[in-house]
Amino acid sequence: MRNILLLFLAAAAFIAIGPTSREQQVDRPNVIYIYADDLGYGDLSCYGATKIHTPNIDGLAASGIRFTNGHSTSATCTPSRYALMTGKYPWRKKGTGILPGDAALIIPTDKTTLPNLFKKAGYKTAIVGKWHLGLGYAVAKDWNGEVKPGPNEVGFDYSFIFPATADRVPTVFLENHNVVAQDVNDPIAVDYAKKVGNDPTGKEHPELLKLKSSPGQGHDQTIVNGIGRIGYMSGGKMARWVDEELSSTFLAKAEDFIQHNQKQPFFLYYALTEPHVPRMPATRFKGKSGLGLRGDAILQLDWTVGEIVKQLKYLGLEKNTMIIFTSDNGPVLDDGYQDEAVTKLNGHTPAGPLRGGKYSALEGGTRLPFIIKWPKMIKPKVSDALVSQIDILASFSSLLKQPIPAGDATDSQNLIDTFLGRSNKGRSVYVEQGGALSIVKEGWKFITPNKGAAYDSLVGIETGNATEPQLYNLNEDIGEKHNLANKYPQRVKELAGLLQQMTTGKK
Repeated sequence: MRNILLLFLAAAAFIAIGPTSREQQVDRPNVIYIYADDLGYGDLSCYGATKIHTPNIDGLAASGIRFTNGHSTSATCTPSRYALMTGKYPWRKKGTGILPGDAALIIPTDKTTLPNLFKKAGYKTAIVGKWHLGLGYAVAKDWNGEVKPGPNEVGFDYSFIFPATADRVPTVFLENHNVVAQDVNDPIAVDYAKKVGNDPTGKEHPELLKLKSSPGQGHDQTIVNGIGRIGYMSGGKMARWVDEELSSTFLAKAEDFIQHNQKQPFFLYYALTEPHVPRMPATRFKGKSGLGLRGDAILQLDWTVGEIVKQLKYLGLEKNTMIIFTSDNGPVLDDGYQDEAVTKLNGHTPAGPLRGGKYSALEGGTRLPFIIKWPKMIKPKVSDALVSQIDILASFSSLLKQPIPAGDATDSQNLIDTFLGRSNKGRSVYVEQGGALSIVKEGWKFITPNKGAAYDSLVGIETGNATEPQLYNLNEDIGEKHNLANKYPQRVKELAGLLQQMTTGKK
């Protein structure tokens, strides 16, 4: 009788434990968020590019969901990353524009963020790559000691980053709180207002540059690795990176994190630098695309994605790892350096059928490649649902059953069924931030009147600025070619009023 009772209890325990274990396997995938930098809607062959081939990213799209209406919140990098981390529109908070390399941290340390949501759910969390959301409590900081608060204080167990962008100083890596390879005998100083130290600048010594700066864009200050940067820097000679090794260094760190955490759920925010300027890919990719260094950088990006997928397969993690691939904003060709991106464009259309690009209120500014792959749960499909990076936070809150406190992530919507392919319904209302704010409701887009220039001649992009209202039916006119504001004045009034209510709280 005793043995029968023990067998009964063991069977009951198995029944109780079994579904819980299976549920955890289904509901707790590893998550890798791969964030490209300045990659356009038309830069990948799975989104229609014919002048460049991206087989590894195409593989993600073929085995997952390829969204045709996926967005960042903003047409520039810092605000898009702020929205991803916080679940809040960046235009609600002052100081979320493009940050200099010495900016203070703009992500709150006492609110719900994407990484600390995962951390509360029992995940190991890491960021590898570009940060560009500020470090420390103030602009003035000691780069020769611990630099904090930063990624670790907002929820990442491990961080290996560069502070801002590759075209800004300081051109160093930070691992957790410290500059990698720092030397007490060669202290680092950084200043964005005046020159520090005796390092040559691109303005003073253009003959030292291996990549010429474009006139009037500010990339002619301290020279590092033969490239003029924005801002001034001295010291840290051993700590300064080599541009051609950026991608491989980040890849090695990402692979190490995956390797060391393969036995437990992990969240990796893998923020790539390609194809942001300065485009200086590894030698093996130079000249391979036929589209100049920008095209070569996209090939390097695609190869990097392939290496991550290859590692997941080798470790047996591919089926239960969700990969989200997207970009922080739309494309730009001439953004500081003369790297043949314009002269060797060769018919390539970085924004595909869209108008605008980086910095623009038009669709090319925020509509981007957006792919989600999770072999265990997602069946391949193409979705035209309107989805945004700002919704990642609320969606994973639902998936991981981690409630968000009132007042946090207030603009993030739960679209987990859409992200998993269970629903074709996305957002009905969305605000896009370019040079001017735009609002989209059920396919109709209204761009607020703006006195700025209609064309940015420095970077060669339509801004979307116009003194008169603009109204487009994106369901029929993805290229925003036909302004229907005069034809539908009531719709203009409705959308303008809705945008005002969302931005000011007043009707």
